[in-house]
Amino acid sequence: MRTIAHMDLDAFFVSVELLRRPQLRGKAVVVAGSGPRAVVTTASYEARLFGVGSAMPAAQARRLCPDAIFIEPDIATYRKVSGAVMGIVAGAAETVEVLGLDEAYLDLTGLLSPKAEMRRLIGSIAEQTGLSASVGIGPNKLVAKVASDAEKPRGFVVLSQVEACQRFAMQPPRLLPGIGPKTAAALEQMGIATLGDLAATPTELLIGRFGARTGSWLTKRAGFDDESPVSSERIAVSESRETTFASDISDPVELEAALMRLAVALAGALGRQGRRGATIAIKVRLDDFSTFTRSRTISAAINESDRIGAVAVDLLREFGPTRPVRLLGVRVSGFSAAGTDWQQLALLV
Repeated sequence: MRTIAHMDLDAFFVSVELLRRPQLRGKAVVVAGSGPRAVVTTASYEARLFGVGSAMPAAQARRLCPDAIFIEPDIATYRKVSGAVMGIVAGAAETVEVLGLDEAYLDLTGLLSPKAEMRRLIGSIAEQTGLSASVGIGPNKLVAKVASDAEKPRGFVVLSQVEACQRFAMQPPRLLPGIGPKTAAALEQMGIATLGDLAATPTELLIGRFGARTGSWLTKRAGFDDESPVSSERIAVSESRETTFASDISDPVELEAALMRLAVALAGALGRQGRRGATIAIKVRLDDFSTFTRSRTISAAINESDRIGAVAVDLLREFGPTRPVRLLGVRVSGFSAAGTDWQQLALLV
């Protein structure tokens, strides 16, 4: 039987800031930008009691918790600290899959005492970096991930697949990674409000509503069935750059100029990494938050800014936004074989 652990640093960005500002411990602290379109990256658990959460507009967070202390994000420092943590994690298991800056899966199959190993790991992280982490252990990545979130901060939860089904039966389907708001809304329309409801729904009904692939996947998800491996190598899917404007833009000339700037930034990264892609896509979010993507696959893989920008601008002209634009993005995918050992990067400009 496989034994998989998921390690997740608690409120990572905030925790790093508290190491530098210990006088703020116990207070509502929010790491967010200061611009009019800024969003919350991380909130302390004290701030979360007021309803503040990640990805929330910073303006909304200020309304919910007016006494919170807001700190500008320092990504360079967070990356440095993350590197130190993941260096410690790498020594705890033969196979480690790092996700972002603050979490990782570890394959502990075959270890005599996986729980003791994970307790040693979080002790080492605390001793060497001053950061706390939550851990979930289970027979697969899904159980481990949900278990690590169950008792944050400093949680340590070990569950079998059956125990996970029982413990989270009354939780909403959105608890599970991969089930987004649209799918959850569609499930609710079917009268499926909990994971227990989803597990009890015949797969045929789900297939009829969502199609064969997603319907079968939802059944497996509800049963905490997950066969995906822990892999230290992550295959490249795409690389993108996007920007949210300080104020909505209607002028096509301004929008095209913004796309070209994004293409230059994206091409620079692709060139440094030696990657070329044949599919170019744009992302357009309008002022009413409706979001659209358009893509085109060309005959040969490219990484030159002028060629990426030309396709992106052409896609934007074909789309022809009918409302002011809030966000623009450009993405390259379909990498040639020489570049498939790079992990996906989706960076904000």
